[in-house]
Amino acid sequence: MRTKIVSTIGPASRSRERLLALAKAGVSVFRLNFSHGVAADFVTTIADIRSVEQEIGRPITIMQDLSGPKIRLGVIPDEGGIQLEKGTRVLLGPEAARTQEMPYLPFDHPLILEHLEKGDRMVLADGGLQFTVQERRKDGLAVLVAENSGLVTSRKGLALPGKITRVRALTDKDKADLAEGLKMGVDAVAISYVQTADDVREAKALIAKSGRRVPIVVKLERQAAVDNLEEILKETDVVMVARGDLGVECPLPLLPMLQKKIIEACNRMSKPVIVATQMLLSMVNSPAPTRAETTDVANAVLDGADCVMLSEETAMGNFPVETVQYMHRITTEAENLLQERFCHKEPGKDKGIPEFLAYSACILADKAGAKAIVSHSLSGKSAQQVSARRPPQAIYALTTESSSVRLLNFVWGVTPVFVEHPDEETSHLLRAENFIAASPDFAPGDCVVITAGQTTGEQTPRGTNLVKLYWK
Repeated sequence: MRTKIVSTIGPASRSRERLLALAKAGVSVFRLNFSHGVAADFVTTIADIRSVEQEIGRPITIMQDLSGPKIRLGVIPDEGGIQLEKGTRVLLGPEAARTQEMPYLPFDHPLILEHLEKGDRMVLADGGLQFTVQERRKDGLAVLVAENSGLVTSRKGLALPGKITRVRALTDKDKADLAEGLKMGVDAVAISYVQTADDVREAKALIAKSGRRVPIVVKLERQAAVDNLEEILKETDVVMVARGDLGVECPLPLLPMLQKKIIEACNRMSKPVIVATQMLLSMVNSPAPTRAETTDVANAVLDGADCVMLSEETAMGNFPVETVQYMHRITTEAENLLQERFCHKEPGKDKGIPEFLAYSACILADKAGAKAIVSHSLSGKSAQQVSARRPPQAIYALTTESSSVRLLNFVWGVTPVFVEHPDEETSHLLRAENFIAASPDFAPGDCVVITAGQTTGEQTPRGTNLVKLYWK
């Protein structure tokens, strides 16, 4: 399959039998949500996924999704919550500064409070309640004015759309979970509530310190991250359009346009992009999706998404396997339309030789009627650049790096192939030719386009520098 499916593991899908069924239905990446657990809770699941991987004979990527700094209200003494009307003034701040002059919302986050300014917009309960900051008082409390009516209850999530704070993406819990997850063998790490490229660099430093090499997935949930997208894209390996929290941060009518712009930016930089949140949500309780949901999934593929993600649908739904099967059918139909619309789009003048080599490979494959494009590279970048052109041919990516195999599971149209004995043949070109000769996917006489890094003398390949037409 070309569009990759990410499936979240939960009570409905954590058994080995269900994991096997999901993998056979088309899942390439399993997501472990650390907002609902710690590393010890996933030991058996990881072992079962590795067992399933061996049984089906293809690599599966395990993505650890860190919870991040979820900012919430404290416990409201009134168990029924506080009913607010539009225009009501309320106090927000620590318990120690509480007064009885107006309704009070407990909030013990000094870094957030000290950044509040008059006119700031504050959103609670996933966008259901909105406030404007009227005043930040010397006693440490902030005065808010309700912009709509609603019920405020304990532990509701809070967001400050468009405002950058000093709260970092990685909490102490995240750092502990990351360290344990890396020891357990997770293949990718998703970081939540990223604001700037510094958040990504911090995660990369912690991963490097562990001695592991795993790709980083940045979840775009904050307006600040969207504003800093170009810099973030330079640092991250994969991007996730996390539409749930992003839809709280920005006005909902803007969300479809933001999704398209983010995908376009990722495609331009050959970075895999996941579209997530409520893609087939009705299938939590229904054996078939709604018309709007099928259109949403198809449009994500047509926009250029590499992956589509399922959350509640496979974590706690009644039809997890059927949901993956339905998603696979939808993406396949969308891919057929994508191929009908296919045209060679030349890279921009700001792009370098790697992008033009990938473009040339696609042109050659089309003109020669090639069955596939085989890219050999250590990092997998050349396969990503070929994929970004969305060619109609199959793409095989050969690599000697297991971390690159796991990254390539996020990339549209790419079948990753791990080269198990690199020392037996050091030439990337010969490895590619040997793979084609031995693979049952190619019949005698099939034409294949190869991209590789070819050495000269004793030099080590520094990247892709060769495109070749090869007939089996």
